[in-house]
Amino acid sequence: MTALTLSTAGAATLRADALVVGVAKGVKGPVLAPGSEAVDKAFDGKLAAVLATLGATGAEGELTKLPAASGLKAPVVVAVGLGPVPDKEDAYDAEALRRAAGTAARALSGSKKAGFALPAGSVEDAAAVAEGALLGSYAFTAYQGGENKLAPKDSGPKQPLAEVALLGGKPRDKAYKAAVERALALVEEINRARDLINTPPNDLYPESFAAVATAAGKEHGVKVQVLDEKALVKGGFGGILGVGQGSANGPRLVKLAYTHPKAEKTLAFVGKGITYDSGGISLKPAGHNETMKCDMSGAAAVFAAVVTAARLGLKVNVTGWLALAENMPSGNATRPGDVLRMYSGKTVEVLNTDAEGRLVLGDALTRASEEKPDAIVDVATLTGAMVLALGNRTFGIMANDDAFRTSIHEIAEEVGEASWPMPLPADLRKGMDSPTADIANMGERMGGGLVAGLFLKEFVGEGIAWAHLDIAGPAFHEGAPYGYTPKGGTGSAVRTLVRLAERTADGDLG
Repeated sequence: MTALTLSTAGAATLRADALVVGVAKGVKGPVLAPGSEAVDKAFDGKLAAVLATLGATGAEGELTKLPAASGLKAPVVVAVGLGPVPDKEDAYDAEALRRAAGTAARALSGSKKAGFALPAGSVEDAAAVAEGALLGSYAFTAYQGGENKLAPKDSGPKQPLAEVALLGGKPRDKAYKAAVERALALVEEINRARDLINTPPNDLYPESFAAVATAAGKEHGVKVQVLDEKALVKGGFGGILGVGQGSANGPRLVKLAYTHPKAEKTLAFVGKGITYDSGGISLKPAGHNETMKCDMSGAAAVFAAVVTAARLGLKVNVTGWLALAENMPSGNATRPGDVLRMYSGKTVEVLNTDAEGRLVLGDALTRASEEKPDAIVDVATLTGAMVLALGNRTFGIMANDDAFRTSIHEIAEEVGEASWPMPLPADLRKGMDSPTADIANMGERMGGGLVAGLFLKEFVGEGIAWAHLDIAGPAFHEGAPYGYTPKGGTGSAVRTLVRLAERTADGDLG
């Protein structure tokens, strides 16, 4: 993990491999952002002109490297675009700062230390730069290089930027220190979630995921309970068992519980944890299997959020439920047409074994409801329909309470996670009527993401506020990295869940 320091040095005197400054897109050319004053002075006040000569405009995501001027200890200056100049001086959008810092951090992989002289005049700005730089420094290299005896010694992957020195903040100010510490804890857990998502399914399966959760619980004071196959059979968890019975790797239900002695509210987070999804007997077509290790991204997000809440010592009780299974075809697998009896007692006719996420979540939602939390949020890479509706960067939010859905949407927007509120049309429920069971796991094809949400709603306890986040689009990024978003697992929804926990701890559940 990249180190983070709130530096007492100035930009001109910092010894580092590079200095990062921000540049915005002005009407007449690039405009230097606050934080770059000392660097500009070293260029005799002509840094903006030099950047313009090199073709820089200040557009978001743009990056320009140039040799440092004399008077600077760092040999390289990296100018990163922030987008349009804001209407108010110093009022740069937090997400623009995150993305700019992330872009710079990615470009500086292989470096030992970089000073980030981006706008940090407020605690919020400093936190955004810290988050973006740490998120952008991420790389998953666990399966590269190593003991490859045939490869040259220096042929391994570039390591992430080793240290981020945040400039322009107030190192002795308690609020700045707290913001940096929060960013470090949050991003460490997001990156742990990313690692889990990126881990190949031959190494990450329900039992090994549960072991990771157990170890983290011991480290951070989170109580962990693991229900194995025998316990799931005894408890009647027919949804989780039905999905996992086709695999040699048995399913698990993991409960993580963080409690605070002064907490007045309790949140329950439920995560879909399909460690590999072949589709089961309803096998996915060729070309749709290769990234299905990411189908546990919801469980990874829940795991990371609970541990982060514990590390931050939030005054709220947070319980996480990881519904873990591997969906495989075999002679033991659930067949289309089978009927499963869920933990709630409700029976489900399985019309498509590739609609498995809602089955494991149904059991976990019922179990979470038994503890009567003040609110439940489930997170899942649930439907391709949601990707068709909202694209690859935005997750959908459904809820049984409009105010709660709005609150989640506002929180996601605040922390920089793209989301959109979606309805739960009552007329779509009829499509899941079954002549054999209480409900079918499939309904109308059109509006499939909403149908899945309606199915989950059936398993939420009466009177409990509930929201469903379908992160099928943003959970796993298959294209080129951008901003602070890497290729592969992204850790989508972790920041939203953590901010919800923080708001709840402050008495604002929404």
